[in-house]
Amino acid sequence: MGTSAFAVDVLRALHASRHRPLLVVTPPDRPRGRGRRVTPTAAAEAARELGLEVLQAESVNEPQSLEAIASARPEAIAVCQFGQLIKEPLLSDHLMLNVHPSLLPRWRGAAPIERTLMAGDERTGVTIFKIVAGLDSGPVALMEEEAVQPRDTAGTLSARLSKLGGALLVQALDRAEEGTLELTEQPEEGVTYADKIDPSERTLDLSRPARELERVVRALNPHVGAYLSLPSGERLGVASARANGERLERGELRALDGRVLVGAQDGALELLEVQPPGKRPMAIADYLRGHELPSRADA
Repeated sequence: MGTSAFAVDVLRALHASRHRPLLVVTPPDRPRGRGRRVTPTAAAEAARELGLEVLQAESVNEPQSLEAIASARPEAIAVCQFGQLIKEPLLSDHLMLNVHPSLLPRWRGAAPIERTLMAGDERTGVTIFKIVAGLDSGPVALMEEEAVQPRDTAGTLSARLSKLGGALLVQALDRAEEGTLELTEQPEEGVTYADKIDPSERTLDLSRPARELERVVRALNPHVGAYLSLPSGERLGVASARANGERLERGELRALDGRVLVGAQDGALELLEVQPPGKRPMAIADYLRGHELPSRADA
């Protein structure tokens, strides 16, 4: 059961192992992207490419979904970024293992990779756990750490964690098959929640320190995207940036020796790659050649 590109890497790892999936369950086709074209999920596309049977279910708990899953007679069900609440009787009828990109119980919830980067965590990882009724609170089967690199974005970190998650899931299923899979309850201490990214969080709040803003840019790259609000009402997307110690008035935008800085709470944020309205991301040098730099951003 999966939806996203992250889930696709896990699916491919399963397909290459001796635990070849009998059925892939994923949500129905939906309008996506700027053009709102109706398209299948990444998991559905990958499953069909691999020649796997696909069930596109509005709810995995509906009778027809339960019947399709039961008819496959699975030994276990793997779940990765599925996006649907799984209820009884599925929880009790099958061993259900979730691939979660954090070191549980830290960052339970919808956006663990983004929250890891926003918080400035130096380490993260993948947890394989048994699904129970609570939110990402089930007992842990396997866990492995992964260092967060200083320039990691959500994209680069996700790519490493998805590969790690696929390998760990195969290992957990090997152990389940051998009867050696051990489950350990999560500790009560250290629980944090990775709430879904709110649209308001995309706006770079220049009353915050530049280091925090740099982390927001990295956390929202490439899927969501951060931006500066301009006095004209337009948005200037920021795809890459770094904190800079130079002092500027908060909200001031200044070109300096081919660089562009914007004043934040305790210094400046240097814009490395931006996206003007209706255009693709571009290096700041290309932006300066074709655009007039506004004097300010909304602070």
